[in-house]
Amino acid sequence: MSETGGVREVKSAARTVELLELLARRGDRPARLQELADTLDVPRSSMYALLQTLISRGWVRTDVTGSLYGIGLRALLSGTAYLDSDPRVRLVRPYLDEASDALGETIHLGRLDGASVVYLVTRESHEYLRTISRVGRRLPAHAGALGKALLAERPDTELPDGPYEALTARTHTTREALAADLARVRARGFAVDREEGVPGIVGFGFALRYDVPARDAVSCSVPVARLTPEHEERIVAVMREIRARIEAAVPGGAGAVQWR
Repeated sequence: MSETGGVREVKSAARTVELLELLARRGDRPARLQELADTLDVPRSSMYALLQTLISRGWVRTDVTGSLYGIGLRALLSGTAYLDSDPRVRLVRPYLDEASDALGETIHLGRLDGASVVYLVTRESHEYLRTISRVGRRLPAHAGALGKALLAERPDTELPDGPYEALTARTHTTREALAADLARVRARGFAVDREEGVPGIVGFGFALRYDVPARDAVSCSVPVARLTPEHEERIVAVMREIRARIEAAVPGGAGAVQWR
């Protein structure tokens, strides 16, 4: 067993989590028993028993033939409970509504999770119908405005060596290129993603400094075709104000749970 924080990891619990994370990553691509067993290096019989246990509890679902497996409804309910129980998410939501109304663009709240950013809240633009993100989506931190805004809050010594995954032709794939961009983020006070994560989309990301270092950030995404210099200036002004109001609204002092 490996150790986590000085405590031995429970192998069966770790295997369960690994299986659920694997099924979640696959999205709408169901998996077969042997595929899951091979990917996680688990005996077929053990994987079958684990799947049946999770199916009975609603964490995994199977098709009518019993040969295909996917993530179950309980995973959604737990994810929703996370969002409902998080005081930061509840606090930020109304401000995202204000930014969406003021700009008419897609607004996000994201949280840093390792080398990725997870989308926690999204307000989609009514004028741009192609969905580019959703709650629960993960995006590599180096490839978007949310992630770069949060990476800039940390020393460059924490950046991995690379090379990094290229999501588009404009993605920074080397440590040197990303570090140079993060220096510009720190100088201007916000991040800009010009088609680095999604072709045709520019993003503006603002770290929320109610935690140190910041874990959350808000952003505005806009199609390149609709981004004029005047509109960009207004986006930055509105998002700066929204960030300041969110940070001012976070209650100080003891009493609130400080999650890691």
